[in-house]
Parts: sequence; structure tokens; C-alpha cells
Amino acid sequence: GEVKIALQELRDLARGIHPAVLTDRGLDAALSSVAARCTVPVRVAVDLPARPAEAIEGIAYFVVSELLQNVSKHAGGQARGASVDVWKSGERLLIQVCDDGPGGAGLSEGSGLAGLAERLDAVDGVLVVDSPADGGTTVTAELPWRGRG
Repeated sequence: GEVKIALQELRDLARGIHPAVLTDRGLDAALSSVAARCTVPVRVAVDLPARPAEAIEGIAYFVVSELLQNVSKHAGGQARGASVDVWKSGERLLIQVCDDGPGGAGLSEGSGLAGLAERLDAVDGVLVVDSPADGGTTVTAELPWRGRG
């Protein structure tokens, strides 16, 4: 059953379709679902006064999905945990994904994080990576708020 769900989610992602849980229940539920699939325990905290525009919500979902995949891929063997925090500040949506893995991630050309930063830049977003070589990674993404309606 889980394999079928994962395959359907991959198909939906490939088509650029919002997962049903995101459309129906919002970022908190959708990000909790993504976090449950991470190879390390993830704490999710979403503190939003309302739902952002559907496009911004979708971008936020995909950013967290990609960042948690990075945690699984690059820090999963050494990280004990991770966290996802989402909040509104002024007219910006902020996303922060942290892990206590080995660190050393960066925005070097050709990296997945550099590609993510480019995609965010296209929508007036910003990606900041803090990942010292002595351990731990914090990635902060900032998007325009653009509320619904």
C-alpha cells in the first residue's frame, strides 16, 4: 500500500500537481506527511495566520520535500533528527529545515541546493544555507506571501 501511495505521489510530483493532502488540508498536514517518510525523525511546526496563495503553498511543499530528501540522502546515516518550521513574517513566508547531520552542504554550482536556489529566485524567493563542516545544516527559504483571494 505504501509503495502504491509513493508511486502515485511521484507521478503527481512529475506532473506538477499538488498532492491531495496539500489541497484539502494545507501545509501542516502535507508537510507532516512528507516528514513521516524521512529516514530520521522530523519535528514539523507550521504557524500561519491563513493559507498562502495556492502556487506559493505548492512551492513551499516542494521545497520542504526536496530538503528532507537531502536530509535522508546526505545526513540520514549520521543525523539523529531534523526539524521543519514554517511561519509568516511581514509579507514573506519563511521555511527553515534543520538537521544535526555532518554538515558541509553548500550552494556550489551544479548542486541540488543551487538548483533549488535558482528556482526560488525565479519567484522572488531566497535560499540561505548554513552548514559548517563541523556539523549541522540549516536551510532557510523565503517566499513572497501572496495570500489567497
